[in-house]
Amino acid sequence: MNNDLSVFEQLESEVRSYCRSFPTMFTKAQGYKMWDVDGKEYLDFFSGAGALNYGHNDPNMKQKLIEYITNDGITHSLDMASTAKKDFLNKLNDAILKPRDMEYKVMFPGPTGTNTVESALKLARKVTGRTEVISFTNGFHGMTIGALSVTGNSFKRKGAGIPLHHTTTMPYDNYIDESSDSLDYLERYLEDGGSGVEIPAAVILETVQGEGGLNTASFEWLKKLETLCKRWGIFLIIDDVQAGVGRTGTFFSFEPAGIKPDIICLSKSIGGYGLPFAITLIKPEHDVWAPGEHNGTFRGNNMAFVTATEALKYWEDPSFEKSIQEKAEKITAFLEDLIEKYPEMKGYRKGRGIMQGICSEVEGFSDKVAARAFEHGLIMETAGADDEVFKLFPPINIDNEALEEGFKIIEESVKSVAKENDLVTS
Repeated sequence: MNNDLSVFEQLESEVRSYCRSFPTMFTKAQGYKMWDVDGKEYLDFFSGAGALNYGHNDPNMKQKLIEYITNDGITHSLDMASTAKKDFLNKLNDAILKPRDMEYKVMFPGPTGTNTVESALKLARKVTGRTEVISFTNGFHGMTIGALSVTGNSFKRKGAGIPLHHTTTMPYDNYIDESSDSLDYLERYLEDGGSGVEIPAAVILETVQGEGGLNTASFEWLKKLETLCKRWGIFLIIDDVQAGVGRTGTFFSFEPAGIKPDIICLSKSIGGYGLPFAITLIKPEHDVWAPGEHNGTFRGNNMAFVTATEALKYWEDPSFEKSIQEKAEKITAFLEDLIEKYPEMKGYRKGRGIMQGICSEVEGFSDKVAARAFEHGLIMETAGADDEVFKLFPPINIDNEALEEGFKIIEESVKSVAKENDLVTS
C-alpha cells in the first residue's frame, strides 16, 4: 500500500495536528503496537491521548463488541433504556463506585470530554444560582465555548473567536513557587468583598494537568481545596477525562487525596475500546435536571456501553491496580535515572502514575526527543504551553518487556538530541 500523505494535505483541513507529529499512514493496531502501511512497527506511548488506556483492540472487548453487532444489538437509542446501558450502569456501580464508598448518579451528556465538562458547568450554575467559575492556570478542559472559558492555554482560547466570560483563573498548586500556598491566595479573594471575585458556582480542575504540562496537585492541596469549597458552598468539579481510569495508578486520580467531588467528568478511556463515550458523575442531591434539560443525539453509545462494561471487569481483580502502580514506579525510576545521566537537558520529572514525563528547560529539546523517538519507532507526544514536556503515556496494561523497550528508545533519543545540539558535557 502506498504511504502517500498527499490526500490529507489536499482534502483535509489545516487544523489537523497529530498527523504532523507522526507523519505516516497507520493501518493496524494491537495492544501497545501500531503498524503503518509500509509494515513499520511502532510502540505506542501515546495511547490516544489517554483514550486507549487498555491499548488497541483489547481481545475481550473486541469479542463482546463483535457478538453485540452480530446479534443486531441496539446501536443508537438516544437516552432510551437498553440492555447494554443497564449492564454498564450495574458494572460501574458494583466494580467501581460501591467498593470506593461512592454514591453518584450517572449522566450521559454526549460522547466527548468537552461534553461532560459543559454539563458539569451548567449543572453547578443551575444548582447554586451563581454564574462564575474558578479554574486554574494551565488547565485544559475541552474545545467548546464553556470548556474553553475554563482552559488556560491562550492559543486554544483565541480559537473561540469571542471573549470568554464568567470565569476567573487562579494559580494551580506550586504555580507561583513551591513555598507559596496558592489556596491562601484564592481564599483571600473569596473573603475580601473588594477583591472583585464573586463567590463562584464551582471550581474545576485536573489533579494532574495532562495537556498543561503534567503539573500535579499535591494530595494536601486537593484536600484543602475541598474544605474551602465546602465552606463557601462551591461545587468541586474534578475533570478526570485524561487522568482517570487508572492513568495515575488508581481508577480515579483523586482517590489518594481522600476527597469526594461534587461532580466528576469522565471520557476517553471510560469506554475502554476508544469508542466515543463520556459520563458525568453527580452527587445525588445535586441531580436536579428537568427531563431533557441537557441532551444530545449521541448520548447513548450502546457499543461503547458494551466495551466499557467489559473493561471494568479488569478492576474486579485488585492485582490489576497493583500492577499499574508497579509499572508507574518503573517509569519514575527510569525518568529519574535519565535526568541524572543527561544533566545537559536540564530536565526534571513531572506527573504521577503512568502519566509522567520530563520537562526540559532547553528550548525545543522535548519536541526533538519526541520526533527522534518516532523515527526509531515510538509514538510519544509533548505537553505544556511550549511543548516543554515529553510525555510517557503507554497503555496501563503494557507488559514490562515492552516498557523496557520503550525506555531504550527514549534514552537513545535523548542522547542523540543532546549530542546533535552540542549539549553533551565532556
